[in-house]
Amino acid sequence: METGKAGEEPGELRTDGEEYREVFGRFLAGTDEKAVTHTYLRGIVERLPARRVFLDVGAAEGTTTRQIAPYFGRTICIEPSGPMRRVLARVCPQAELVAEPVLAARPAARADLALLSHVLYYVPRAQWLATVSRVMGWLAPGGVLLVILQNPDDACMRMVHHFTGRRFDLRELAGELTALPPGLLAGTGMDIVPACYRSRDLAETVAVATFHLSVPGGPLPAREAVEAYVRRHFSDGEGGYAFHHGQHVLRLARAEA
Repeated sequence: METGKAGEEPGELRTDGEEYREVFGRFLAGTDEKAVTHTYLRGIVERLPARRVFLDVGAAEGTTTRQIAPYFGRTICIEPSGPMRRVLARVCPQAELVAEPVLAARPAARADLALLSHVLYYVPRAQWLATVSRVMGWLAPGGVLLVILQNPDDACMRMVHHFTGRRFDLRELAGELTALPPGLLAGTGMDIVPACYRSRDLAETVAVATFHLSVPGGPLPAREAVEAYVRRHFSDGEGGYAFHHGQHVLRLARAEA
């Protein structure tokens, strides 16, 4: 990726590229997102009536998969990216890997818990409901699907909207669930899981901000523009930088029969 040097056209941050993985690692090192999310997920798991199969849709490199998989007898991961799938195979050797994208995949099991975490950014908005409906069809009776996206009202996604004009709001999807096939959905809920990224390094914060701007796809803004935004909106007043990026979690329960 080129993050927009002066006089050059901005590029894209490829989700299957080494630079994407490197910057993602920096982001994870500076945020409490995974710690608070894993605590939240364990609470969900503890309340499940059965823990036979865990389905992680868009598992990426398995950071969350390996935390949740030990609670289940069987784990299936859908991950179309070859580089991410290779890492996933190393960190979660017990997981069964499916290489097809969501709308083409056919996992050979019914899940007690399915996770669709930060995947819908990469799915056209018109296909959100169809995607969720397909994953709901892979749940066992009484199973739960968790759909996770960043809270569009927090600082990180306000930045995304500022630069791209795009907004990703699970509350809109929640309002469309009446279109799911009759008898499929037993209940819904929406939770908020807070998270915050912090750094003392301006260059790293700009790189992490650019990483988040890659989520909607398309050309990235010039580095100078991202840096100016970071300085203005993310300065913590103590020589460092911070931005909140809490998550919305849409909980969908499949009917018992």
